[in-house]
Amino acid sequence: MEEQKSHIVLFPFLAHGHINAFLSLASLLYHRHPNLTITFVSTPRHIRSIQSSFSFSSSIQFHSLPFSAESHGLPPNTESLADLQVPQFITFMYATENLQSAFDDFILTISSDSASHGTKVTVVSDIFFGWTVEVARKYRVFHSVFHTMSCYGAAVFFSLWINLPHTKTTTDWFSLPEYPDIMIHRSQLSKHLLMADGTDVASTFLKRQFSLCCKTDSVLVNTVAELEQKWIDLVAKSLQIPIFPIGPLIGGLNPASPSAGTEIIEWLDLHPPASVLYISFGSQNSLQKNQMLELALGIEAIKRPFIWVIRPPTGIDVKDDFRDEWLPDGFEKKMEEEKRGFFVHGWAPQLAILSHKSTGAFMSHCGWNSVLESLNAGVPIISWPLAGEQHFNVTILVEMGVCVQVARGNMENSEVKKEVADVVEMVMGDNEEGRVLREKTKIIMEIFKGAWKDESCSSAKGLAEFLKLVNSK
Repeated sequence: MEEQKSHIVLFPFLAHGHINAFLSLASLLYHRHPNLTITFVSTPRHIRSIQSSFSFSSSIQFHSLPFSAESHGLPPNTESLADLQVPQFITFMYATENLQSAFDDFILTISSDSASHGTKVTVVSDIFFGWTVEVARKYRVFHSVFHTMSCYGAAVFFSLWINLPHTKTTTDWFSLPEYPDIMIHRSQLSKHLLMADGTDVASTFLKRQFSLCCKTDSVLVNTVAELEQKWIDLVAKSLQIPIFPIGPLIGGLNPASPSAGTEIIEWLDLHPPASVLYISFGSQNSLQKNQMLELALGIEAIKRPFIWVIRPPTGIDVKDDFRDEWLPDGFEKKMEEEKRGFFVHGWAPQLAILSHKSTGAFMSHCGWNSVLESLNAGVPIISWPLAGEQHFNVTILVEMGVCVQVARGNMENSEVKKEVADVVEMVMGDNEEGRVLREKTKIIMEIFKGAWKDESCSSAKGLAEFLKLVNSK
């Protein structure tokens, strides 16, 4: 395999979780196959941030695509979902389709140059950039989609958006046309998915991207074969496309921790092993105001130390200052004075927190990056899925025995104080169920370590088989 004649172009969607997973992939490719030419494509602000923050960036080429959010009625200088509130997300997604012309020009340039040097170009794109398949076909370059979610979660998410509407479903449980053995409960569907009829703006965008993704040459998945082999086989058979598990892609890619990170670690150092509950719902998700109150009351009742990465509730601009009224009266001050609670308003060093010996459980929205980081650290998960494919990630985590669900969705009427207290005590307490859960999580941690132990291991083989396919075309 002449790796020096392969040029891999990585193009993630403009959201933190997606970009971070693609950065992990870039680092993996560079360190394991240094003769590859790797180009990371994004918008100017993301490129500047990556180049200034990540140590490996000098070894990888970068290409910026011009992007104007204002032309779509979005705030000036918007380049990420993190800049917006949830109702603006779909407008932003449509705006990203305007990247196609500049991306087409870029692929034309490098494919023409590569042809003269005998180099094979491969585009690896995000699922929300399905239109890159058309660009790849135009210039006869190899194309792959990189799923930054679980294989099961991606399969279900795709099927639900392609097979609309779901308003005609008369029972709580229903199966999927492509996967009749998979049963979905209506409560696992987000409000947007339940309302979608196939002609609305969200449906139109997602169906178009996902349908195009099904025409790719291969699929990379940030998962481990030992966790999801039956789903990998099932999806590959359904799509008739080779699927390569190459996970877990995590760690080593977070920017240097700010001073707040040091303070958090020093606080963790004060507590016994496996005693602290870590709470975070990701960079784009939050709870309703009443849910935030219920969660606070629940964790106050259990009297266990906790770190809570807390953001304004749903419907409030994430950049707004946090207001005490969203929590029980005097709650934050009381918890901090008692050294029971550490509140993080903004960025948190999640990898460092999960890897700390004092962290005993992770209450999470179950975005796939967070799932992988938790399992890689051997930390069991208390799930509260809110959006996207998070509900379906929970399904396989519960099946694996490494997760217990405390609540589901972002509904106004959720009253979960007692459930929070009961589930946290079960997962972290001295009881048989909790011990079994923690033991199974440690087993998964060892599986993760083994996936890249040597070239015969599952994810190392997955990457090698992918590159072999790229070079054979």
